[in-house]
Amino acid sequence: MDTFNIIREAHKGFGYLILVAALVFIVALLMAMFGYSGKISKLLKKSTLFTMILFHLQFLIGIAMLVFSPGLKAALDSGTLMSDSYNRVTFVEHPFSMLVAAILLTIINKYLKKNETLALKVVFMGVLALILFGYAFPWAKVFGA
Repeated sequence: MDTFNIIREAHKGFGYLILVAALVFIVALLMAMFGYSGKISKLLKKSTLFTMILFHLQFLIGIAMLVFSPGLKAALDSGTLMSDSYNRVTFVEHPFSMLVAAILLTIINKYLKKNETLALKVVFMGVLALILFGYAFPWAKVFGA
């Protein structure tokens, strides 16, 4: 098994973990927003931290995957990186969306560590991060649609 396939399988495996962590995060976020009068719970703090760590690890694995990717090299050599929709989504939009989602989760985690109550801007950032994640997640590749 070559390096690219090992990294690709690790990236895919972390994707499943992130799906579970993101689900726990959104449930904890909604519970804190609607259930506890805006008080930040331990579940929200821990789920945010765990989701953020997984996002960062996934992003680093994804960057390593891009470095060893034969598809990126072929798209760059042929000049079809931005003109071909598959290459654009795979090698540009997916990594950029995930990077922005990881940054938003980092900001949310920092906010939750310093404050006792939840602000609406944090909820919006959390929802935006999950929307970006949902947009960039390769649902068809993972679940074979």
